[in-house]
Amino acid sequence: MLVDEVEIKIKAGNGGSGKVHFHREKYVPRGGPDGGDGGNGGDFYIVSVSDLSALSRFRFQKEFKAENGEPGGPNRKTGAGGKDMEIRIPIGTTIKDLQTNETWEILNPGRKTLLAKGGRGGKGNWHFKSSTHQTPMEFEEGKPGEARNLFMELKLIADVGLIGYPSVGKSSLLNELTKANVKTAPYHFTTLEPNLGVLDGLIIADLPGLIEGAHEGKGLGFKFLKHIKRTKVLLHCLSCESENPLRDYEAIRKELGDYEKELLAKPEIILLTKTDLVTSKKLTEIKKQLIKTKRVILPVSVYDYDSLESLKKKLYTIIS
Repeated sequence: MLVDEVEIKIKAGNGGSGKVHFHREKYVPRGGPDGGDGGNGGDFYIVSVSDLSALSRFRFQKEFKAENGEPGGPNRKTGAGGKDMEIRIPIGTTIKDLQTNETWEILNPGRKTLLAKGGRGGKGNWHFKSSTHQTPMEFEEGKPGEARNLFMELKLIADVGLIGYPSVGKSSLLNELTKANVKTAPYHFTTLEPNLGVLDGLIIADLPGLIEGAHEGKGLGFKFLKHIKRTKVLLHCLSCESENPLRDYEAIRKELGDYEKELLAKPEIILLTKTDLVTSKKLTEIKKQLIKTKRVILPVSVYDYDSLESLKKKLYTIIS
């Protein structure tokens, strides 16, 4: 299951308290104050990774905390600093602080970002000594570490998005182009979550089938419409077996526009799938019907090598 929305609480470590202590050793019965400072609390970081399943751990664990700093010791010994906490976040995630509305966009793998600063350790009593105050009992408590309530939302980063009604051949096409080995079957909603494949460096996302009313939450498509936002080009798959491919095209376009109008401005190629199941005459009729869309129309079949090569070349041209 792809987890793409989570809410968690994070906290950096508290600083350790300063120490009240006086130097004592043989022949030095009245040594001065030497209580050490507390250690700083651990910081809280996120580390961006390419693993799309990285948010899954947050389904069951909702609170994360870095270590506190240790209290100061005698002989002005500073307490040990708390260990930093790091959590892995998939690229494509938007993080929002629910209190401050601060946001972070996680777009590149391998980046380490500080989200919460550990508290500073408190001062030991030696800091409070003066010529008129030889035996200070004062010390500082450690400062609390920063805390945040975070909402994290994953939006896939893909170059190409495969969209269309269920069972139009999107998963089969992804498998043939990228060898992604995605499950396929002759029934609706075989794809329950986005699948990714890579074609010569291009990331292609097979998005679960859309249906009319998807923008209102119908079917599986609504949850994944947001993943279309970051794609560079859409491959709109229309089955040649459909009774009315133009109507199918217009219905899916309406769902995109109702969800977010900016999606309609994305470059788009119409792919006529399952061409091996219709006659050449039928294919010609469908292409004529779709001319009014003013889109590039490519007939493709997973059994037709030349059609797949033409698609690859067109993708390289648009994205490069």
